Amino acid sequence: MDTLSAQQAIASNKAAWNESAELHKATDHWQSLLAAVGEPGFSCLDPTLTALLLQVGVKGRDAVQLGCNNGRESLSLYGLGANSVVGVDQSGAFLAQAAQLASRSPHSPEFIEADIHHLPERLQGRFDLALITIGVLNWMPDIALFMRHVASTLKEGGTLVIYETHPFLEVFDPEAANPMLPVTSYFRREPFVQHEAIVYEGASNSAVAASYWFVYTLGEIVSAAIAAGLQISHLQEYPHSNREELYDQYENQSAQLPMCYTLTAIKRSA
Repeated sequence: MDTLSAQQAIASNKAAWNESAELHKATDHWQSLLAAVGEPGFSCLDPTLTALLLQVGVKGRDAVQLGCNNGRESLSLYGLGANSVVGVDQSGAFLAQAAQLASRSPHSPEFIEADIHHLPERLQGRFDLALITIGVLNWMPDIALFMRHVASTLKEGGTLVIYETHPFLEVFDPEAANPMLPVTSYFRREPFVQHEAIVYEGASNSAVAASYWFVYTLGEIVSAAIAAGLQISHLQEYPHSNREELYDQYENQSAQLPMCYTLTAIKRSA
């Protein structure tokens, strides 16, 4: 990054998320979450991630979610039997929403406001399971450094679970005149820059702080995990979408794109 430092990008992304937070509460989805989190066994995790977490094993384990947003997925880990859950996010505004959801829940997760690069020391080597879900990796300006910090939270033998959008999707623009035509390189180096609110439902033209979306190849993500001392134990790609509805149009094609993937990696002994 020649003209933009990593810390500048992190700070600007934090400001953009904080400014966008209220827009996420003004949705039917938020109201349904408020109503649902108090139910025994609440989970908003889809079947793909649920099956993987059950296979890895969550029951009785201590878990951390890095990039927990409003905490809905962190709370869902209790439904799979987690012993304790910590959610980490850099957006105080979204963590306020997480606290509100937790107050409606029978569980007591801990939510921590922190940039992943400045995690509290008490989180190091503490967890059996670290979870990363859609829309976390691409906010990180240095994937290798990010993976080292993720690995630092795990006990020896602990497992990282990732469920993310496939990076090949970044080649396409779902709102283009021809959404099936590649518009950028899979090997793009510069981040996408957005000056609009970050919303997943509907649209908003609100002017907010710039947000920076970094693109990594699948090879870079895997290599970063390995370099951080994590042993890849599972990698699977899928033809379904786990992001905004705009991307549903890429499903069920005769020439099908990879649309998302799951990855698990185990922390090796030093």
